[in-house]
Amino acid sequence: MHLLSQRVVEIENMEESKVHVFKSSSELLEKLHEKWNSVERLPYPAMYSSVYGGIVLDPAMMVIPIDDHMVHRGHGVFDTAIILDGYLYELDGHLDRFLISASRAKITSPFPKSTLSAILIQLTAASNCKKGTLRYWLSAGPGDFLLSPSGCPTSAFYAIVIDEEFSQCKEGVKVITSTIPMKVPLFATSKNVNYLPNVLSKLEAEEKGAFASIWVDEEGYVAEGPNVNVGFVTHENELILPFFDKILSGCTAKRLLELAPKLVENGRLKSVKTANITVEKAKGAAEMMYIGSTLPVLPIIEWDGKAIGDGKVGDLTMALSDLVWEDMVAGPETHRLKVPYV
Repeated sequence: MHLLSQRVVEIENMEESKVHVFKSSSELLEKLHEKWNSVERLPYPAMYSSVYGGIVLDPAMMVIPIDDHMVHRGHGVFDTAIILDGYLYELDGHLDRFLISASRAKITSPFPKSTLSAILIQLTAASNCKKGTLRYWLSAGPGDFLLSPSGCPTSAFYAIVIDEEFSQCKEGVKVITSTIPMKVPLFATSKNVNYLPNVLSKLEAEEKGAFASIWVDEEGYVAEGPNVNVGFVTHENELILPFFDKILSGCTAKRLLELAPKLVENGRLKSVKTANITVEKAKGAAEMMYIGSTLPVLPIIEWDGKAIGDGKVGDLTMALSDLVWEDMVAGPETHRLKVPYV
Protein backbone atom coordinates (compact mmCIF):
# COMPACT_ATOMS: atom_id res chain seq x y z
CA MET A 1 0.00 0.00 0.00
CA HIS A 2 2.84 2.35 0.76
CA LEU A 3 4.31 2.02 -2.76
CA LEU A 4 0.86 2.49 -4.29
CA SER A 5 0.20 5.69 -2.32
CA GLN A 6 3.64 7.00 -3.27
CA ARG A 7 2.86 6.35 -6.93
CA VAL A 8 -0.44 8.24 -6.61
CA VAL A 9 1.41 11.24 -5.14
CA GLU A 10 3.92 11.14 -8.00
CA ILE A 11 1.12 11.18 -10.57
CA GLU A 12 -0.56 14.10 -8.81
CA ASN A 13 2.73 16.03 -8.74
CA MET A 14 3.26 15.31 -12.42
CA GLU A 15 -0.16 16.77 -13.19
CA GLU A 16 0.73 19.91 -11.23
CA SER A 17 3.96 20.37 -13.20
CA LYS A 18 2.57 19.44 -16.59
CA VAL A 19 4.59 21.08 -19.37
CA HIS A 20 2.74 23.13 -21.95
CA VAL A 21 3.03 22.02 -25.58
CA PHE A 22 3.05 24.84 -28.12
CA LYS A 23 0.88 23.73 -31.04
CA SER A 24 1.93 26.44 -33.50
CA SER A 25 4.77 28.86 -34.20
CA SER A 26 2.39 31.80 -33.85
CA GLU A 27 1.45 30.69 -30.32
CA LEU A 28 5.13 30.41 -29.40
CA LEU A 29 5.93 33.80 -30.93
CA GLU A 30 3.14 35.37 -28.90
CA LYS A 31 4.68 33.89 -25.76
CA LEU A 32 8.14 35.14 -26.69
CA HIS A 33 6.78 38.64 -27.27
CA GLU A 34 5.34 38.76 -23.73
CA LYS A 35 8.85 39.25 -22.36
CA TRP A 36 9.49 42.32 -24.50
CA ASN A 37 6.08 44.00 -24.63
CA SER A 38 6.58 45.67 -21.25
CA VAL A 39 10.14 46.85 -21.96
CA GLU A 40 10.33 50.60 -22.52
CA ARG A 41 13.77 50.54 -24.13
CA LEU A 42 14.95 47.51 -26.08
CA PRO A 43 18.45 46.51 -25.00
CA TYR A 44 19.08 44.71 -28.30
CA PRO A 45 17.73 46.85 -31.17
CA ALA A 46 19.13 44.69 -34.00
CA MET A 47 20.74 41.31 -34.69
CA TYR A 48 22.32 39.72 -37.75
CA SER A 49 22.29 35.97 -38.36
CA SER A 50 23.83 34.19 -41.33
CA VAL A 51 21.40 31.35 -40.54
CA TYR A 52 18.53 33.75 -41.26
CA GLY A 53 20.50 35.50 -43.97
CA GLY A 54 19.73 39.01 -42.75
CA ILE A 55 19.06 41.52 -39.97
CA VAL A 56 16.38 40.95 -37.33
CA LEU A 57 14.73 43.84 -35.48
CA ASP A 58 12.34 41.74 -33.39
CA PRO A 59 14.09 40.80 -30.09
CA ALA A 60 11.86 37.73 -29.71
CA MET A 61 13.50 36.29 -32.83
CA MET A 62 17.10 36.97 -31.80
CA VAL A 63 17.95 33.31 -31.22
CA ILE A 64 20.68 30.79 -32.07
CA PRO A 65 19.99 27.13 -33.00
CA ILE A 66 20.43 24.74 -30.07
CA ASP A 67 22.53 22.40 -32.26
CA ASP A 68 25.00 25.18 -33.06
CA HIS A 69 28.42 23.89 -31.95
CA MET A 70 29.16 27.23 -30.29
CA VAL A 71 26.22 26.55 -27.96
CA HIS A 72 26.85 22.95 -26.89
CA ARG A 73 30.61 22.56 -27.54
CA GLY A 74 31.94 26.09 -27.09
CA HIS A 75 33.39 25.98 -30.60
CA GLY A 76 33.21 29.66 -31.42
CA VAL A 77 35.01 32.99 -31.19
CA PHE A 78 33.79 36.53 -30.67
CA ASP A 79 34.80 40.15 -30.52
CA THR A 80 33.33 43.53 -29.67
CA ALA A 81 33.49 47.08 -31.01
CA ILE A 82 32.31 50.30 -29.39
CA ILE A 83 29.56 52.53 -30.81
CA LEU A 84 30.09 56.08 -29.63
CA ASP A 85 28.34 59.19 -30.95
CA GLY A 86 27.36 57.30 -34.11
CA TYR A 87 30.89 56.04 -34.83
CA LEU A 88 32.36 52.55 -34.64
CA TYR A 89 35.70 52.66 -32.83
CA GLU A 90 38.60 50.41 -33.84
CA LEU A 91 36.36 48.12 -35.92
CA ASP A 92 39.14 47.19 -38.32
CA GLY A 93 41.52 46.18 -35.53
CA HIS A 94 38.84 44.17 -33.78
CA LEU A 95 37.97 42.34 -37.01
CA ASP A 96 41.62 41.46 -37.59
CA ARG A 97 41.84 39.92 -34.12
CA PHE A 98 38.47 38.23 -34.67
CA LEU A 99 39.71 36.44 -37.78
CA ILE A 100 42.99 35.45 -36.09
CA SER A 101 40.96 33.91 -33.25
CA ALA A 102 38.79 32.09 -35.80
CA SER A 103 41.85 30.70 -37.58
CA ARG A 104 43.25 29.35 -34.29
CA ALA A 105 39.87 27.77 -33.55
CA LYS A 106 39.86 26.20 -37.04
CA ILE A 107 36.69 28.03 -38.05
CA THR A 108 36.49 29.37 -41.59
CA SER A 109 34.43 32.52 -41.95
CA PRO A 110 31.48 32.27 -44.37
CA PHE A 111 32.41 35.77 -45.57
CA PRO A 112 35.63 37.70 -46.28
CA LYS A 113 36.63 40.50 -43.92
CA SER A 114 35.19 43.18 -46.23
CA THR A 115 31.75 41.52 -46.16
CA LEU A 116 31.88 41.05 -42.38
CA SER A 117 32.64 44.75 -42.03
CA ALA A 118 29.81 45.72 -44.40
CA ILE A 119 27.34 43.54 -42.47
CA LEU A 120 28.36 45.08 -39.14
CA ILE A 121 28.09 48.63 -40.46
CA GLN A 122 24.63 47.96 -41.95
CA LEU A 123 23.53 46.24 -38.73
CA THR A 124 24.57 49.25 -36.64
CA ALA A 125 22.78 51.59 -39.04
CA ALA A 126 19.59 49.49 -38.90
CA SER A 127 19.69 49.52 -35.08
CA ASN A 128 19.71 53.33 -34.98
CA CYS A 129 21.86 52.96 -31.86
CA LYS A 130 24.30 55.84 -31.40
CA LYS A 131 25.96 54.57 -28.21
CA GLY A 132 26.54 51.01 -27.11
CA THR A 133 28.47 47.94 -28.17
CA LEU A 134 28.55 45.76 -31.26
CA ARG A 135 29.27 42.12 -30.45
CA TYR A 136 29.78 39.42 -33.04
CA TRP A 137 30.56 35.70 -33.20
CA LEU A 138 31.90 33.11 -35.62
CA SER A 139 30.70 29.62 -34.88
CA ALA A 140 31.48 26.18 -36.29
CA GLY A 141 27.76 26.31 -37.08
CA PRO A 142 24.62 24.26 -36.49
CA GLY A 143 24.40 20.66 -37.63
CA ASP A 144 24.40 18.07 -34.85
CA PHE A 145 25.41 17.39 -31.25
CA LEU A 146 28.69 15.60 -31.92
CA LEU A 147 32.15 16.76 -30.90
CA SER A 148 33.55 17.21 -34.41
CA PRO A 149 32.08 19.97 -36.58
CA SER A 150 32.32 17.72 -39.65
CA GLY A 151 28.53 17.42 -39.63
CA CYS A 152 28.02 21.19 -39.80
CA PRO A 153 27.24 22.28 -43.38
CA THR A 154 28.77 25.72 -42.87
CA SER A 155 30.07 28.04 -40.19
CA ALA A 156 27.77 30.73 -38.86
CA PHE A 157 28.17 34.44 -38.24
CA TYR A 158 26.06 36.25 -35.67
CA ALA A 159 26.13 39.85 -34.48
CA ILE A 160 24.07 41.98 -32.16
CA VAL A 161 23.89 45.65 -31.22
CA ILE A 162 23.62 46.25 -27.47
CA ASP A 163 22.18 49.61 -26.51
CA GLU A 164 24.02 50.40 -23.28
CA GLU A 165 25.36 53.39 -21.43
CA PHE A 166 29.03 53.73 -20.58
CA SER A 167 31.31 56.62 -19.76
CA GLN A 168 34.90 57.42 -18.95
CA CYS A 169 35.78 55.73 -15.64
CA LYS A 170 37.24 58.05 -13.04
CA GLU A 171 36.62 56.27 -9.72
CA GLY A 172 39.24 53.84 -8.42
CA VAL A 173 38.45 50.18 -7.74
CA LYS A 174 39.82 47.33 -5.63
CA VAL A 175 41.14 44.06 -7.07
CA ILE A 176 42.38 40.69 -5.82
CA THR A 177 44.74 38.03 -7.13
CA SER A 178 42.65 35.30 -8.73
CA THR A 179 42.94 31.73 -7.44
CA ILE A 180 41.13 30.46 -10.55
CA PRO A 181 43.72 28.96 -12.94
CA MET A 182 44.32 31.18 -15.94
CA LYS A 183 43.97 29.85 -19.47
CA VAL A 184 46.95 28.38 -21.28
CA PRO A 185 48.38 30.72 -23.96
CA LEU A 186 46.63 28.96 -26.89
CA PHE A 187 43.24 29.83 -25.41
CA ALA A 188 44.17 33.04 -23.60
CA THR A 189 45.49 34.70 -26.77
CA SER A 190 42.30 33.87 -28.72
CA LYS A 191 38.99 35.56 -27.92
CA ASN A 192 36.90 32.42 -27.75
CA VAL A 193 33.54 31.75 -26.10
CA ASN A 194 34.98 29.47 -23.40
CA TYR A 195 34.75 32.06 -20.62
CA LEU A 196 34.06 29.91 -17.56
CA PRO A 197 37.48 30.72 -15.98
CA ASN A 198 36.79 34.42 -16.61
CA VAL A 199 33.33 34.19 -15.04
CA LEU A 200 34.59 32.33 -11.97
CA SER A 201 37.46 34.80 -11.58
CA LYS A 202 35.04 37.75 -11.65
CA LEU A 203 32.66 36.04 -9.21
CA GLU A 204 35.52 35.28 -6.83
CA ALA A 205 36.43 38.97 -6.74
CA GLU A 206 32.86 40.10 -6.18
CA GLU A 207 32.42 37.61 -3.35
CA LYS A 208 35.43 39.21 -1.66
CA GLY A 209 34.15 42.76 -2.14
CA ALA A 210 36.46 43.61 -5.04
CA PHE A 211 35.64 44.83 -8.53
CA ALA A 212 37.57 42.14 -10.40
CA SER A 213 40.75 40.10 -10.26
CA ILE A 214 44.26 39.79 -11.62
CA TRP A 215 45.72 36.62 -13.06
CA VAL A 216 49.37 35.78 -12.37
CA ASP A 217 51.14 33.25 -14.63
CA GLU A 218 53.13 30.19 -13.52
CA GLU A 219 56.37 32.21 -13.56
CA GLY A 220 54.99 34.81 -11.17
CA TYR A 221 54.45 37.54 -13.75
CA VAL A 222 51.30 39.66 -13.92
CA ALA A 223 49.04 38.54 -16.79
CA GLU A 224 45.60 40.17 -17.17
CA GLY A 225 42.15 40.63 -15.69
CA PRO A 226 39.11 38.47 -16.48
CA ASN A 227 38.16 40.55 -19.54
CA VAL A 228 40.60 43.45 -19.47
CA ASN A 229 44.29 44.17 -19.78
CA VAL A 230 46.24 45.72 -16.93
CA GLY A 231 48.87 48.44 -16.87
CA PHE A 232 51.22 50.10 -14.37
CA VAL A 233 52.99 53.40 -13.90
CA THR A 234 56.22 52.99 -11.96
CA HIS A 235 57.67 55.53 -9.53
CA GLU A 236 60.08 56.42 -12.34
CA ASN A 237 57.05 57.37 -14.49
CA GLU A 238 57.36 54.40 -16.83
CA LEU A 239 54.16 52.97 -18.32
CA ILE A 240 54.39 49.16 -18.43
CA LEU A 241 51.91 46.68 -19.87
CA PRO A 242 52.55 42.91 -19.69
CA PHE A 243 53.72 41.18 -22.86
CA PHE A 244 50.86 39.85 -25.00
CA ASP A 245 52.45 36.43 -25.61
CA LYS A 246 50.34 34.65 -22.94
CA ILE A 247 47.30 36.92 -22.79
CA LEU A 248 44.80 38.57 -25.09
CA SER A 249 46.20 41.48 -27.05
CA GLY A 250 43.55 44.03 -26.18
CA CYS A 251 42.71 46.47 -28.97
CA THR A 252 42.28 49.31 -26.47
CA ALA A 253 45.56 48.39 -24.76
CA LYS A 254 47.39 48.42 -28.10
CA ARG A 255 45.85 51.78 -28.96
CA LEU A 256 46.92 53.12 -25.55
CA LEU A 257 50.49 52.08 -26.34
CA GLU A 258 50.26 54.11 -29.57
CA LEU A 259 48.83 57.19 -27.84
CA ALA A 260 50.89 57.20 -24.61
CA PRO A 261 54.13 58.47 -26.23
CA LYS A 262 52.41 61.87 -26.37
CA LEU A 263 52.93 61.98 -22.60
CA VAL A 264 56.60 61.11 -23.14
CA GLU A 265 56.93 64.01 -25.56
CA ASN A 266 55.55 66.49 -23.02
CA GLY A 267 57.73 65.07 -20.24
CA ARG A 268 55.00 63.50 -18.09
CA LEU A 269 56.06 59.92 -18.82
CA LYS A 270 59.63 58.68 -19.05
CA SER A 271 58.88 55.70 -21.31
CA VAL A 272 56.18 53.35 -22.63
CA LYS A 273 56.78 49.61 -23.04
CA THR A 274 55.55 46.05 -22.72
CA ALA A 275 57.52 43.83 -20.37
CA ASN A 276 57.31 41.07 -17.80
CA ILE A 277 56.44 42.51 -14.41
CA THR A 278 56.53 40.56 -11.15
CA VAL A 279 53.74 40.77 -8.61
CA GLU A 280 56.11 42.40 -6.11
CA LYS A 281 57.08 45.14 -8.53
CA ALA A 282 53.50 45.55 -9.70
CA LYS A 283 52.12 45.97 -6.19
CA GLY A 284 54.85 48.51 -5.55
CA ALA A 285 53.89 50.61 -8.59
CA ALA A 286 52.86 54.24 -8.24
CA GLU A 287 49.67 53.71 -10.26
CA MET A 288 47.73 50.79 -11.68
CA MET A 289 44.87 50.47 -14.15
CA TYR A 290 42.56 48.16 -16.07
CA ILE A 291 42.34 48.79 -19.82
CA GLY A 292 39.32 47.77 -21.90
CA SER A 293 36.89 48.92 -24.56
CA THR A 294 34.13 50.49 -22.45
CA LEU A 295 36.34 51.81 -19.63
CA PRO A 296 38.64 52.76 -21.44
CA VAL A 297 41.09 53.09 -18.51
CA LEU A 298 39.88 52.18 -15.02
CA PRO A 299 42.07 53.26 -12.06
CA ILE A 300 42.97 50.54 -9.54
CA ILE A 301 43.72 51.86 -6.06
CA GLU A 302 44.02 48.65 -4.01
CA TRP A 303 45.25 45.10 -4.67
CA ASP A 304 44.78 42.29 -2.13
CA GLY A 305 44.08 44.85 0.57
CA LYS A 306 47.28 46.83 -0.12
CA ALA A 307 47.06 50.38 -1.46
CA ILE A 308 48.58 51.07 -4.87
CA GLY A 309 50.73 54.15 -4.54
CA ASP A 310 48.97 56.55 -2.19
CA GLY A 311 45.67 54.72 -2.58
CA LYS A 312 44.20 57.46 -4.76
CA VAL A 313 43.46 57.76 -8.45
CA GLY A 314 46.74 58.73 -10.11
CA ASP A 315 47.21 61.79 -12.31
CA LEU A 316 49.01 59.82 -15.02
CA THR A 317 46.30 57.17 -15.07
CA MET A 318 43.71 59.88 -15.72
CA ALA A 319 45.94 61.51 -18.34
CA LEU A 320 46.15 58.17 -20.14
CA SER A 321 42.39 57.74 -19.80
CA ASP A 322 41.84 61.19 -21.32
CA LEU A 323 44.06 60.29 -24.28
CA VAL A 324 42.05 57.20 -25.15
CA TRP A 325 38.67 58.79 -24.47
CA GLU A 326 39.50 61.77 -26.69
CA ASP A 327 40.63 59.33 -29.37
CA MET A 328 37.29 57.50 -29.09
CA VAL A 329 35.30 60.74 -29.26
CA ALA A 330 37.25 62.75 -31.81
CA GLY A 331 40.21 60.72 -33.03
CA PRO A 332 41.36 60.24 -36.63
CA GLU A 333 39.05 58.56 -39.16
CA THR A 334 41.55 55.70 -39.42
CA HIS A 335 40.25 54.58 -36.01
CA ARG A 336 36.65 55.87 -36.13
CA LEU A 337 34.13 54.84 -38.77
CA LYS A 338 30.99 56.96 -39.21
CA VAL A 339 27.84 54.85 -39.36
CA PRO A 340 25.53 55.75 -42.30
CA TYR A 341 22.26 55.91 -40.35
CA VAL A 342 19.13 56.35 -42.46
